[in-house]
Amino acid sequence: TFTLCVSCVSSGGAAGPWLNNNQLYKFSYTTEVLVDRARGSKEGSGGYRISSDVDVNLVWREPSSKDDQLIRLVISKVKIESNQSEKKNVLHGTTTESVLGKTSLAALTKPFLLHLRNGKAKAFYSYWAEPATIKNLKRGLASLLQFQLNAGKVIENDVSGRCTVEYKAVKGQVMRTKLLDTCKTAETGFTTHSQVLGVNRKSNSVTVFTLEEGFIHSAVAEEMHLLAVNARRAVAAKVVSRQTLKLVGTEAGPLEAAGKDVPGVVKSIDAKLAAVGIMAEKVKTQCKNCPSLFEHWQAQQKQLEPAGLSKATAPRSFLALIQSIRKAPKDEILKVLKSASKTSLPQVVDAVTSSQTTASLDAILEFLNFTDAKGLVLQERFLYACGFASHPNERMLQALLEISKGKIGSTDIKESVVIIMGALIHKLCQRGGCNLPTVVQVKKMILEGPDSTQDESQVQMYLLALKNSLLPEAIPIFTKYAESTVGVYSTIALSALQRYDVKIITDEVKQTVNRVYHQNRRIYEKNVRAAAADVILSSNPSYIEVKNLLLSIGNLPHEMNKYMLSKLQDILRFQMPASKVIHQAMKDMISHNYDRFAKVGSSSSFSGFMAQSADVTSTYSLDILYSGSGILRRSNMNIYGASKGAMLHGLQVAIEAQGLETLIAATPDEGEEDLESFAGMSALLFDVQLRPVTFFKGYSDLMSKMFSMTGEPMNVVKGLILLTDHSEVIQLQSGLKASAEFQGGLAIDISGGMEISLWYRESKTSVNNRGALVVTGNVTVDMDFLRTGMEVSFETEASLNFITTVQFSEYPFLVCMQMDKTTFPFSEHLTKYDSLSSGKPIVLHKHKRQLVPGAEFPLHQENSNMCKRVFSSSW
Repeated sequence: TFTLCVSCVSSGGAAGPWLNNNQLYKFSYTTEVLVDRARGSKEGSGGYRISSDVDVNLVWREPSSKDDQLIRLVISKVKIESNQSEKKNVLHGTTTESVLGKTSLAALTKPFLLHLRNGKAKAFYSYWAEPATIKNLKRGLASLLQFQLNAGKVIENDVSGRCTVEYKAVKGQVMRTKLLDTCKTAETGFTTHSQVLGVNRKSNSVTVFTLEEGFIHSAVAEEMHLLAVNARRAVAAKVVSRQTLKLVGTEAGPLEAAGKDVPGVVKSIDAKLAAVGIMAEKVKTQCKNCPSLFEHWQAQQKQLEPAGLSKATAPRSFLALIQSIRKAPKDEILKVLKSASKTSLPQVVDAVTSSQTTASLDAILEFLNFTDAKGLVLQERFLYACGFASHPNERMLQALLEISKGKIGSTDIKESVVIIMGALIHKLCQRGGCNLPTVVQVKKMILEGPDSTQDESQVQMYLLALKNSLLPEAIPIFTKYAESTVGVYSTIALSALQRYDVKIITDEVKQTVNRVYHQNRRIYEKNVRAAAADVILSSNPSYIEVKNLLLSIGNLPHEMNKYMLSKLQDILRFQMPASKVIHQAMKDMISHNYDRFAKVGSSSSFSGFMAQSADVTSTYSLDILYSGSGILRRSNMNIYGASKGAMLHGLQVAIEAQGLETLIAATPDEGEEDLESFAGMSALLFDVQLRPVTFFKGYSDLMSKMFSMTGEPMNVVKGLILLTDHSEVIQLQSGLKASAEFQGGLAIDISGGMEISLWYRESKTSVNNRGALVVTGNVTVDMDFLRTGMEVSFETEASLNFITTVQFSEYPFLVCMQMDKTTFPFSEHLTKYDSLSSGKPIVLHKHKRQLVPGAEFPLHQENSNMCKRVFSSSW
């Protein structure tokens, strides 16, 4: 083990490496980079090795300090080799000069200088005119000469950036561990805000120096970067970089130069040498023979027509289009928007907005005309893509704020703009941007919004925006509106409170929610009370709260009795956090007795697992509440994803209906006598609440829809979503750079419908979810003249349907719920590639494909028995 032992390694009290005067140190040097899958592959890693000789000598030393040294380094006899067999070797038959080019090779072999003080790089001298790639390779070598002999943590500047470094020492050896997460570099990337959908990176970097007479005998450095998609860690790639510097021998060297200080000595050697900085500089990669955005679009257009949206080719083309848009100027993006067919245009709007560059936002804002009500589809697609944005900035929020202040042709769009601004506030606050001027302005607007208007749809709009924002300041507003006389306000407020971290739900909030459930101050609709019960049970309920819930069963409207029983039993069966306190409360025979627990009805609550793997667990829940007459009151379907302690609300589809009792001459439940006829659907997708959709509102609208119902479901959300979005440049210690791009694209189509047949006294609600998902991870090391990399990806297409059939000709009425997924394909791909700036690239493809059998999700036994009766009676 490495421990502190300064005397073991120090030479005459030097703080770092110490060179003898008039001596030439001759080294062999190799640096290699490898790109592979996380657990390796049979074909071996892609990559290459650069080897050379290096001569090192002291140019000048500060007379009063032996630790202030100017060192000259010269690289010679450069060789570039591949680690692949001859058949797969892109370098086969090449020479170093033909690969690098005459100019770059001459630049690489030109001498350069390093100024070390106390073992730390104070300045790095090379030539401004040299290509950035060449300067970075020299910086990688120079950084290997930087170390200290004292143990401890320090901040150092080297080719990797400004990093915290830890030193340990034993006899004749120094170990340097670079804490790569601390490195500050000029190139910043971005990543998805959601941990479940995000990418995880693990990195390490260790250099071991063996010393002889105060200077390096050998230096061996190895660093590794592993990137994996959290939701499927098999989609992973790793980059390994190694450097080895070995002393081959010494011989008599040039005499020390005369001079007062380092700048003067450098000038006397070569006036063109300049202090260019030890940290790596950006390398602009020029894409040769790459198609323009317009050419790329023409090649991909077919895949993005509506007919192909449920196929994996759609999200794959979508991701490729985003990569192309991110490199394009505004006028080229506008050209694509203006030339796209009417049917493919909504998908182009998804791609342009998801690209999140300055040029793409400028282009889409110029293209869309919000004063035109006929452009609703494109405007809503733009807004939803903003809501799902992976790394939104203040400018995107500013654009939506300006749209909201301007003239908007459609009231639906006006509502969506404000609702989506709430989602952007949440994402910007998550990234520490809560105090940005535009965020402060929009926060004020939506926090004051609900009390600033009497218009019901506007109050609803502001509450939904606050629900998306998850601002702690909104909790008192939701608490107030939970007790509103307007049912829809209460439902939104209560569902919003359920989304907050339990730790910030105060006793005052809990008291209000309990008042709503127990109707202490006024009578509430059933679905409002059910929403209040959901909040109580998900907010660490106390023994008294649970006991009071149990005691209420038996005194509730028929169907609500059954719903509450089913809810409590589901929590116990699924072992949710509240299950322990429910078990305790049920030991009391007054609250837990046969009379209470034998209530009949058709309402239910059920949770189950959709998929379980080592990486992610996906669960679903179905809550269905009926009115006493047998007509659906509320249906709520949720899908959650959990990964390593993080939770994502993937989907919520809620269908609500009210005031339909007159259709079948039934008596409404208590508190629901004067409700207007209404049915609608609300969707929450990937933690973003979308604008609710209305099926019908008012008796006359209901009757006209009743006679024109086709049974065709109504579209709630359709489009392409950029789910995973991770981009970074990894600066390797060797001076090379690896760029990592991980993207996940989803083509989704969610629709829902409600049919009522008075003739058969039957109603049917359906929620259909179809989607295709593609996730790709691409890691490339590009040196202008030589490129190596790999892409890992997986894709799948799936369909999930949820149908509820109710026959209300008798009581208790018959209810059958069906939730099934179709058989779907799942495939994984691996591509490795090596290419030179000239010549044919070498590409290796591998893929694995399987069919995952479809299944009907098991709901409770009672439901299975009921379905048999429903389908036997329909014949």
